[in-house]
Amino acid sequence: MKKTLAILASALTMSAAFAQTAAPAGASAPAMSAASQPSGKASHEQRVEDRIKYLHTQLKITSAQESQWNAFADVMRNNGETMGKLFEARHANPNVSALDDMKQYAEITQAHADGTKKLVDAFEPLYNSFSPEQKKLADTTFRRQPPEGRPHHNRSRKPAAPASDATVKP
Repeated sequence: MKKTLAILASALTMSAAFAQTAAPAGASAPAMSAASQPSGKASHEQRVEDRIKYLHTQLKITSAQESQWNAFADVMRNNGETMGKLFEARHANPNVSALDDMKQYAEITQAHADGTKKLVDAFEPLYNSFSPEQKKLADTTFRRQPPEGRPHHNRSRKPAAPASDATVKP
């Protein structure tokens, strides 16, 4: 059950896909102190809005790109809202059967996949409108690991062991 919850938490973290990237070295992503963070739904919505603002600045969106940016940002908001509702419903009844738990997980996973497809569809025309500098910024920004303290689904994986000398041909 803990593994399922960890996977679900990762899915929620990735629900905004592009929105869950970290700041490059030297840049500061929006951060809120623990005392100023709203709770629950408001907190989730605020994180999505903070990420949208951060990406807008980080990617140096021009006025000519605003309409494409707004379409992308709206998809991020809608995805966040969808995932938030699904997780809220999931946590509303902690005493579900294993079968119902798996069905909820399948629904969340499908919503995540559908949301990611919508993000790609909204991001592609925006990315294609980017200058070479903006493309480089986007490429770097979206490859970053999440900030320390944030969950990442690959964090617990150990790197593959190097091949032994016996398997390497001279």
